[in-house]
Amino acid sequence: MSRALPKYNKRRVAVIGGAAALALTGAVVVNSALAGETSKSSGTTARTLADPGTITCPDVASQLPAIPATAKAEVDRNLALLDTQIQEANKRLVDTVGQGGPNFVQNAILGPLKDKRVATVNRIATAIGRTAAKPTGLDALAPCTLNAGGVTSTATATPSATATQQTSGNTGNAGNTGNTGNAGNTNAAGTITCPDVASQLPAIPATAKAEVDRNLALLDTQIQEANKRLVDTVGQGGPNFVQNAILGPLKDKRASTIDRIAISIGRTAARPTGLDSLAACTLNK
Repeated sequence: MSRALPKYNKRRVAVIGGAAALALTGAVVVNSALAGETSKSSGTTARTLADPGTITCPDVASQLPAIPATAKAEVDRNLALLDTQIQEANKRLVDTVGQGGPNFVQNAILGPLKDKRVATVNRIATAIGRTAAKPTGLDALAPCTLNAGGVTSTATATPSATATQQTSGNTGNAGNTGNTGNAGNTNAAGTITCPDVASQLPAIPATAKAEVDRNLALLDTQIQEANKRLVDTVGQGGPNFVQNAILGPLKDKRASTIDRIAISIGRTAARPTGLDSLAACTLNK
């Protein structure tokens, strides 16, 4: 026949139960901290896969001189494009959480974004320069910064017209290194082949020849740089690494360069059309 526990035993049971609850609560707190919750003892927040951070870029519009009326439409269009590029980069940052090695964000997102912004701010400067003094130094506003979980990442600073901007590596976005099936980005890097733009051009006016030749040379340089990146990043990234980090950015650069070629010819002759179809390149294993 069972007997009721003495009062002190009841208290002991209560204490034991409270300790167990406390231990359980402590486990929840620890697990919450590991999941990215703020720890009261440390006062810091761990960045998690659910918090890839955001990309911040210098404001180009605020650094421009007076814009001639003849250039306003083109400048406004390219300023809007700069905003679109940041939005696309932030979306890619979310979509690729957990992919790549320690330099994934720099190689696949921040680096390509900088290249796009360089081309866009150069078009803005060119548009202004047609009827006024061409602004210089705008390309210093091209690099952007990764703000990871509300904490600005640290990297080599790039001076701009008004402040020091930072480029960033992939803070905390490690994982997935050495994946196979990487669209050619394995031990055999392969090579990149692009359509020949020069052979598709019409007769080039003498007034445009120097600028066209300069941009044709730039197209060759872009391919060389892409092939070097292909070799340097062997073994990095997931199945879409080469497309996201190399072929996609290369296509964007070529599209901007080809557009400058067409504009140059179009100033004194019929502007060629359809050249943008030559921007995309392929990977040959």
